[in-house]
Amino acid sequence: MKALILAAGDGSRLGNLTKNKPKPLFQLLGLSLIERVILTAKQAGIDEFVIVIGYLGEKIKEKLDDGNRYGVKIAYIENREWQRENGVSVLKAKELLNVNFVLLMSDHIFDDRILKEFIDYNAKSSVVLAIDRRKPLPGYTKVLEKEGRIADIGKNIEESNCIDTGIFLCSPKMFYYIEEAVKKGKTELTDGINKAAQNRDAGIFDITQINSYIPSMRKEAKPFWIDIDTEEDLIKAKKLLIENACKGRNDLLATYINKPIENFIVSRLANKQITPNQVTILTNIVAYTSTFLFLEGYLLFASILTFIVSFMDGVDGKLSRVKIVSSNIGKMEHAFDFLFEHSWYIALAIYLSKAHGASAILLCTFILLFDGFSHYCAQAFGKAIRDRPLEDYGRIERLFRKFDGRKNSYIIFILIGVLLNAPFWSLVAISVWSLVSAMFYSLRTIKHLVVHPKTWTGRIINTMNKTGVQRCENGEPSHPNSKPKL
Repeated sequence: MKALILAAGDGSRLGNLTKNKPKPLFQLLGLSLIERVILTAKQAGIDEFVIVIGYLGEKIKEKLDDGNRYGVKIAYIENREWQRENGVSVLKAKELLNVNFVLLMSDHIFDDRILKEFIDYNAKSSVVLAIDRRKPLPGYTKVLEKEGRIADIGKNIEESNCIDTGIFLCSPKMFYYIEEAVKKGKTELTDGINKAAQNRDAGIFDITQINSYIPSMRKEAKPFWIDIDTEEDLIKAKKLLIENACKGRNDLLATYINKPIENFIVSRLANKQITPNQVTILTNIVAYTSTFLFLEGYLLFASILTFIVSFMDGVDGKLSRVKIVSSNIGKMEHAFDFLFEHSWYIALAIYLSKAHGASAILLCTFILLFDGFSHYCAQAFGKAIRDRPLEDYGRIERLFRKFDGRKNSYIIFILIGVLLNAPFWSLVAISVWSLVSAMFYSLRTIKHLVVHPKTWTGRIINTMNKTGVQRCENGEPSHPNSKPKL
């Protein structure tokens, strides 16, 4: 599917800020607004774009070129009447779009989940608008929806029950409705939509119905969008993007200490040329420096470095999500994390074995076994049940996740042991807590896999419950209405 992006206006509400730069090229966390629109649409599977340019359009063409650097194809249409309303800009693309297409605004930042759901929507109308149910703010385009169709749309309509997100799914017939509106001197896009609405040919897609849970992020997050009209909107969008890049259901250290530090760093690095991969490499260098220091017996310095690594480890992922980039190295991040984390425990055990002999090595062995087992339980659970990760599956799991056996808990044990001059007992505490965590997650995995309807045991149990099949004491099936054997 293709996307049409409107980028012809001068962004007059931003005043002198757009004097020498078109609004679509305004920077937001290292990307221009229009780059964000393109890359977000690409995440939803769109790789062909038609961009209508006007005010300072050559600068947009110079920035984006043919789209090759983004892995997409871009064609341009110049609207020399860019001072007119946006319906005119849409009409300029009529000759290039003879199939269904997505219509986007170059200054609307949105969640990729909206477009992923939207492009698979079974549209029965010539135009479908993605709407939001929240209360309209001044300047928003209001919509009156009745029975799944648009009854009225505009900034000044008296009655409304939702708002326009600036995301449309259109058939070529949309051009006809805009042309009909233009004949009557009405050149707003909303005028064309009202024409379609009068013909009962304008539908809605309610983004509030999209599942708000994101399994990979372990959190509930409503799909977001924001129209960038003012400097205040840019500030709001910055906070929104960083917050949505944060994972949920973290341990206490990650939630209350690491998160604000990581967010501060990401907000600064996003505008630099530093890439997430470079952060990942630097994190591993610092991590293995800590490993070396543990081996050499510089335990306090090594322990402090583990905390630095702890928040550095969250920066690369957030930076990647904020800048909408991914790489094969990024996909290997958790494997690298697993490796350097365990190198700490091994290095500490080797150093302590000089004074405590094989017992330190034995404790480290237990840590590696129990930690690996917990990780495998999570993997087994994820393969069978894909809608939520194990640590966020239920209330008990979410509570235990705050202080379960993992890196952020273990480095606290190490620091306490070093400060108390009892580092050996740090290994003892870690091994005990890794055992507790392994037992907890294995038991919860077994419980959920047995009763979950997606697993074969769960299906059997559900079938038995529906048919009323029960078991006698000898294990034979017995129907509740059958007569007992004498």
